[in-house]
Amino acid sequence: MRVAVISDVHGNVQALEAVLAAIDELRPDEIWSLGDVVGYGADPVRCMQIVDERAVVSLAGNHDLVVSGTINIDMFAHDARDAAEWTRTVLSPEQIQALATRMPGGGREGVQLFHGSIRDPVWEYVVDPRTAELCLERQRRPLCLIGHSHVQLVWGEEDGRVVGGTVAAGATLAYGEGRYIVNPGSVGQPRDGDPRAGYALLDIEQGTATWLRAEYDVRGAQEAIRDAGLPLRLAARLAEGR
Repeated sequence: MRVAVISDVHGNVQALEAVLAAIDELRPDEIWSLGDVVGYGADPVRCMQIVDERAVVSLAGNHDLVVSGTINIDMFAHDARDAAEWTRTVLSPEQIQALATRMPGGGREGVQLFHGSIRDPVWEYVVDPRTAELCLERQRRPLCLIGHSHVQLVWGEEDGRVVGGTVAAGATLAYGEGRYIVNPGSVGQPRDGDPRAGYALLDIEQGTATWLRAEYDVRGAQEAIRDAGLPLRLAARLAEGR
């Protein structure tokens, strides 16, 4: 079974469509979304429609839960809060209710899935060896998928120590032995210095994960943010991958 994994679309329909076009060429059996379909970007309505149509798994991220009202909006400040408030005005009541029903964690095909981490599925960032070690101690499957940090990452155990960090597009992990945490990166707002949309491909039978990137119309996404009246910083950061 082959699975395309996406996360952190954040209302960026230009990036989402580019990633899905690339995914379609790979012809996976399923698509899994690790949350935060909305927030920051200017096209949350269309992004939700597309992900709801295409993804077999769709977790909730912290932005999804704030927009739905499941988490108090006071948890956000500045640009994140402004974007969440605006997103609430454009989503339909049905879409907001759909976000409220989603969970930030789960599992499928023997893989553990979380938006944030196994310890805190909503808020925790797994971006350093110590946090990764604490999460790996709780992991009960060879592979755990996470999003939230917007960075393509891997953490794992080798010879009794935790190794890993950022990975380059095109890298492949064989995860058959030990325990590994894989982050596919962000579709709609990468933060690793590479503005290309990030995603991953799993081959569950072979036990491999491959990190991939897709070029997309960054300028179109920026113009949509400006036209929507969202904070200009949200547009500027897309070109820098931060």
